[in-house]
Amino acid sequence: MSKLAFPLFVACAALLAGCGKSEPSSAPATSAASSVAADGVRVLELTGNDQMKFNVTQLEAAAGETVRLVLRNVGSLPKAAMGHNVVVLKKGVDPMEFSIAAAAAAATEYFPTARSGDTIAHTRLIGPKEKAEVTFTVPTEPGEYPYICTFPGHTAAGMRGVLIVK
Repeated sequence: MSKLAFPLFVACAALLAGCGKSEPSSAPATSAASSVAADGVRVLELTGNDQMKFNVTQLEAAAGETVRLVLRNVGSLPKAAMGHNVVVLKKGVDPMEFSIAAAAAAATEYFPTARSGDTIAHTRLIGPKEKAEVTFTVPTEPGEYPYICTFPGHTAAGMRGVLIVK
């Protein structure tokens, strides 16, 4: 089995194994609440689960604002089968094209470094009960910026959303 096919096989097997299991908040909400950290930076929080879903499909931020994006993996399947990250793409970048490039980037935790110019921010890949965060400046141009999980098969399964910049 090729290096690319194995993660896809594992992800499919994990998805099938998870059928019938329930997790709290498995249905994604439209938008997330935010908080302000002690350093004054606004915090946006996402969770990823074993059903390959983010808990929210829409985040909002002001143009030019500094935000801290926090991702928590609330699942229980191992990182090799169900790792999660969040990658915020620039406006106009096709999420599916980016995720296809990411699937071939196992050595860099499914982040295609050759396409880093297509991104605004990204977290590292995390396993169950782990957290990752990234602080970044939101683009100054209002609009919609997609965010995705680049673990093989996750974007196609619906693990994506949009950052609305106002």
